[in-house]
Amino acid sequence: MPLFPTSPSPLIALVWTSHSWLCSSALHSPLATLHSPLFAIPDWAALGACFALAAAVFLFVFYIQPDASDLAPHRTKLDQLLERRDTIYDNLRDLKFEHRAGKYSEGDYELMKNSLEEEAALVLTEIEQVTESQIRRPRPVRPSTPERSAR
Repeated sequence: MPLFPTSPSPLIALVWTSHSWLCSSALHSPLATLHSPLFAIPDWAALGACFALAAAVFLFVFYIQPDASDLAPHRTKLDQLLERRDTIYDNLRDLKFEHRAGKYSEGDYELMKNSLEEEAALVLTEIEQVTESQIRRPRPVRPSTPERSAR
């Protein structure tokens, strides 16, 4: 008995042709070729890649010298306080601008302005304390040498 009757319906013909196409193309699909012996990675190549990666990591961690910017001294407390002061002043200026633009009500503006002014006063007090401690710090007295006193 033939597979198709003498006049197959178009739907059966479409299903049969797509099935035969899928079965024949499955043998030539890219996934089938990936599992072939031509694409198998030898164990020694994978092992060599692991050793190369380990060597690169080892060299990066232990033999690369730090950049000069990495060795730069850290900011002092005075530098941090001065930067904070400038930030507070910028925030006060922005707050005043936004209040004039109508973004904040009078009550909110006064509340935020008072908060920023109190914070600024604290920062200015700390700056004053740090600078006074630097000024009042006694300098070491150098012993006079006989050659200088003889002149």
